[in-house]
Order: sequence, then C-alpha cells, then structure tokens
Amino acid sequence: MARVVLPEDSTRDISELIEVLISLFFESLPRRDQRNWARVYLNGLVRTTGKKTIRNIAGTGASSVEQSLQQFISKSPWDWTPVRRSLAQHLERTAQRPLAWVVQPMVIEKAGDRSVGVGRQFVPQLGRTANCQQAGGIWLASSEASFPVEWTLTLPGPWTSELLRRRRAGIPDTARSLTPAQDAVHAVQRMAATWQLQRRPVVMEVSNSDLPQTIEAFALQDIPFVLKVDGSLPVSFGGTGRHKPGPYTAPARELIDSLRSQRRVVEWTRHGRTEGAVTLLTSAAILATPGEDRPAPAPPTPLLLVGAWTETSLLPSEFWITNIGDRPLAQLFLLAKLTDRVSLDFTETCEPVGIRDFEGRSFRGWHHHATLASVAHAARLLGTGGRTPDPVPRSAPARYPGPGAARPPAAVLPPRPLIPGQSARRAFTR
Repeated sequence: MARVVLPEDSTRDISELIEVLISLFFESLPRRDQRNWARVYLNGLVRTTGKKTIRNIAGTGASSVEQSLQQFISKSPWDWTPVRRSLAQHLERTAQRPLAWVVQPMVIEKAGDRSVGVGRQFVPQLGRTANCQQAGGIWLASSEASFPVEWTLTLPGPWTSELLRRRRAGIPDTARSLTPAQDAVHAVQRMAATWQLQRRPVVMEVSNSDLPQTIEAFALQDIPFVLKVDGSLPVSFGGTGRHKPGPYTAPARELIDSLRSQRRVVEWTRHGRTEGAVTLLTSAAILATPGEDRPAPAPPTPLLLVGAWTETSLLPSEFWITNIGDRPLAQLFLLAKLTDRVSLDFTETCEPVGIRDFEGRSFRGWHHHATLASVAHAARLLGTGGRTPDPVPRSAPARYPGPGAARPPAAVLPPRPLIPGQSARRAFTR
C-alpha cells in the first residue's frame, strides 16, 4: 500500500486527497459505482455545512443522488471491516509516533425509538438516564494526533431478543447484547488477532464490574493496557515487612493516599494547550482486583496501580491499573492522558465531519457511515499536515519539584506487559 505524500502547502484541495484515500482504503469494494458513491459521500462529509445527513450531502433537488447515497449507505452489502483495517494499517505506518489504542465512548441522544441500538439507559458519561445510542471508537493515538479506525455499537437487550426488531434493523445473528466496555474489548481482541497490527497499549476507562473480565481478556492475548478505574475499586496488595504478611484489601483511593510520601512530580503540557501543568504521581504493586461476587483470582496477576493528584487536589483524584511494569511513571501517565488527545480530536475533527449525524435505522448503515466518517476524519487531519508535538514531561522527587529537578525521561515506548506465564516478554516496538 503506497504512502500518502502530502505537499507542504496545507491548502491542497481536499478532493485530491480523498481520491488518494479512495484508492488506498476502498479497493475491497467490488464495484466502481460503489467507490464513486464513497467518493461523493466523503466529499460531502468534509465539505457540507451543518448536519451531515444524506439529504444535505446530496444537495437541494438532487433526489436521484439522495436515493443512490441512501442505497449505498443503508442497503448495499459492502463489508466495512476491510476498509477500517486498511485505514488502521496505513495510519500505523504514516501517523507520527503512534503510541496506543485509545477507546473513546460516544453517546448519541435520540428523540425516537427506531434508530438501531437506541433505548433508555443509564450513561456514565452523562451521569443520567437518556434515550440514546451508546457506541465506542478505537483510536490510534499519538501526542500529535489521533484517528478512529474501529467502531462498536452497543445493542440493548430488546435489540437482540426481539426477532422482528432485529430483522428490521438487519442486526447480524452473531451480534449480542454486551456492555460498552465488553464491546470495546472484543473489538480490540479482533484487531489484535486478525488486523496484522503492531501490539500497542490499550487505554480505556473501565467500571468496577467490567474490570476483571477486561484484564482477563487482554492478558489472554498478551495485550498491554492502562485502564482508568474508580477510586472505590477494591484492590488486594501484599504487606510490607516481617510483621505484615498480607494480603490486604482496600479501596484504590486509600492505598494510593497511604503512599503520598513517595509521590513524584511530573511537569507536562495538556493536549491542545500551551500552559504547563503539574501532577503528583505514585504507584503500588497490587495482586488482584476482586470481582463483585468472587474472591481475587489465584494465582494473582501482577498489576500496578497508579494514582495522581492534580495541582489543586488534596486527595488523589485519578487512578489507573496497568500490566506495564518496566516504564517510568511519567511515561505511563502520558499514555493515560492520550484520552485527552482523543477527546480533543473528537470535538475538533470527528464531530465536524458528522460522526453523530447518521439518521438511518439499520445496523449496516450505521457502520457504513461511521467508516466513512473515520476516513473523512483522517482526510481532515492529513490535509492539515498534522500537529505540533507536545513536550515530554519531566519527572522529579516530590521534595524537589523545580523545573530542573530531573532530566526528561526517554520518549514513551510501546511497553512490555507484566504478565507471568505468557510467551516470552516480547517488546512492542513501533
């Protein structure tokens, strides 16, 4: 697959870039007319003002174009997976220093009940119950830019148990009702197994109830991870010294706060901003994360709990669990904060190209639209020539937080997982 070579002039006509991307990513579409409608739709996503509906993309009075686009998006049986895989493989070779796969939730509130996957459900990101679709994107992220390459659409129970509803939406027989986190984990597992991609850490937020299954699933495929967790999560850890054999169990927040004397200072720059920030970090080796109705697994899996204090917080406010045991805390923190890079690119690029705007009702149509929106997102970022790298953070002992307290750590490298019993501890290199 050829590399897209962009000229220095960032005002290059986006249509020319789309032509190149069509030839790179849509070879799997069997017919020329399908590739032509993909071209029309992509140009509409990046050029049309306002909501990116099929009607708006087709334009006023273009009923034949609207009908053809409707057929191409909602009914045509082309497979979106090869397109997404080609996009991921290309970006992995051409994006600037890709560091991780980041799972980004997406909530699409709806007024009716006909759109596939819609339902009244509690949404943690909103903190309330909403009538909505819950989806998730898997993004290839670096400090400079991030790109969505795979999407999941969570299906509430009625969408898989009610046969008539399932048939009307064209939901495949293999689709099941899972939590958004479970959908994302399964997508990452498929990518790792079949997409011929380099292994990179997976960064995502996971609820207490989903965490044991998530850790087990990633460990099964030797996938490194940095999982954001709630401070209330019970964790098991060993004692220290001859008189404290352990193991003990306590909330993650309490364990991290008990280690405040071991904090280190990290100076860094937030994604999309120019002013510096200071965060205090510490970590603890933990043995396991018990499930809601079961004890900690035995033998225990070595994991690291990382906690962070912001400039203004008296108590630790953010927590992550990782199986990456051979990298400095500053590098782990940078990986965790790639979620901010993704959130920024989602708001500035992915939403403007219409990722939330699909109004059709079919499962196939939703995935076709999400695929084309991902390519449009890539076209927007590639067409602007990328971004300026964020500075590498500096780490120092908490007792000496001055700017020159310690030399900067090496650039974040894809790490080795800390999982015993797996195949040789292979390095995940770029």
